[in-house]
Amino acid sequence: MSDAELVRQTLAGHAEAYAELVRRWTPRVLAVCHARVGRAHAAEDLAQEALLRGYRALGTLSQPERFGAWLHGIALRACLDWLKARERSTVAFSALGPGCDPDGFPHPRDGSGDPALDRDDERRRLLAEVEALPQEYRTVIMLYYYQNVTYRELAETLGVSTATINARLTRARALLRARLSPAWR
Repeated sequence: MSDAELVRQTLAGHAEAYAELVRRWTPRVLAVCHARVGRAHAAEDLAQEALLRGYRALGTLSQPERFGAWLHGIALRACLDWLKARERSTVAFSALGPGCDPDGFPHPRDGSGDPALDRDDERRRLLAEVEALPQEYRTVIMLYYYQNVTYRELAETLGVSTATINARLTRARALLRARLSPAWR
C-alpha cells in the first residue's frame, strides 16, 4: 500500500495506517535527525517529536504522495528548534573543567591495546567525521549508508535529482577519505 493511501486512511480515522507510516519512515527520520544534531539520544527524541508533529499536522498535507518529503521537512524543523534551544543553554567549554568532552563527560582513558576497543575508537572517529561534514553531505551519508536508502528514494525525500545525490555522496566520500586517511594508514 502506498504512503498516499495510508495517509488517506489515517485521515479517515484508521490510526493503524499511521502506525504503518511510522514503521516505514522512522529509520529515515532518525537518520535525518542524527545527521542534523549529531547526538544519538537527541536524534531519537527528535525523530519521535517529528513523527508526532506529522500525525498532528497530517490534515495540512495537500499532496499525500509527498508524505516522505513533507515528513523530512518536519524532522528538519524539529532539529532546528532543538538546536536553537540548545544554543541558548550552551555552557562554555572552559567551564567543564579538565578531562571532559564538550558534553561534560570525562574523557575515556584507554591504553589497553584491545582490538575491539580500537575498532570502537575507529567507528567513533568515523562517525565524528561524518557528523563534522556539511549538512547536505552528512544527510546523504547517514541515509545511504546507515539506513540503506536508495539514490532514488534519497532524491525523492530531499527533493533533488539522483545526479545531485550521486555528486553529494561522491564529495562526502572524498572529504571523509581526506580526513581519515592520515589517521588510518
